[in-house]
Amino acid sequence: MFVTPAYAEEAAPASGEVHTETGVAPAHHASFPPFDPKTFPSALLWLVITFATFYIVMQKVLVPRVGGILESRHARIAQDVEEAARLKAEADAAVATYERELAEARAKSNAIGAAARADAKAKAEAERRAIEASLSEKIKAAEVRIAEIKAKAFADVGAVAEEAATVVVEQLIGTQASQADIATAVANAKQEG
Repeated sequence: MFVTPAYAEEAAPASGEVHTETGVAPAHHASFPPFDPKTFPSALLWLVITFATFYIVMQKVLVPRVGGILESRHARIAQDVEEAARLKAEADAAVATYERELAEARAKSNAIGAAARADAKAKAEAERRAIEASLSEKIKAAEVRIAEIKAKAFADVGAVAEEAATVVVEQLIGTQASQADIATAVANAKQEG
């Protein structure tokens, strides 16, 4: 089942001993193949062929692919950076527009509020003046009516006082006093009061 290499057969002992782990007879005086001077020329030839093939494959296939991938990534990154810069500029412009419009709206609302306050104040002042004028007219009218009522009452007071004096004198004295004496007494009382 195990195949022994040719160099091992040459150096195999005649006793027929076999290594227990590898199943190969131990080679006592054979050298290790990479260090064997007889195999140097073929090993160097295969090393050159393998290296040249690997170099050509790297040069013609792998390096262009990797370079293309790197270039496409750099181009995509540059495009993304440009797009991000453009979007940032748009966002900055939108923020500036928003802040400007917000400031305008605040100024407009302050102006509207001030105008509304001034208008309300003017209306309140006009209403106050109208109410004061109305009250002043009502007070004047009431004073005129009071003066009329007072004059009428004072005019009636003389007649009522004369009647009352006539009744009082009649009950106190028991005789009726003259109308002229009572009118004179009431007139004197009005002048004193």
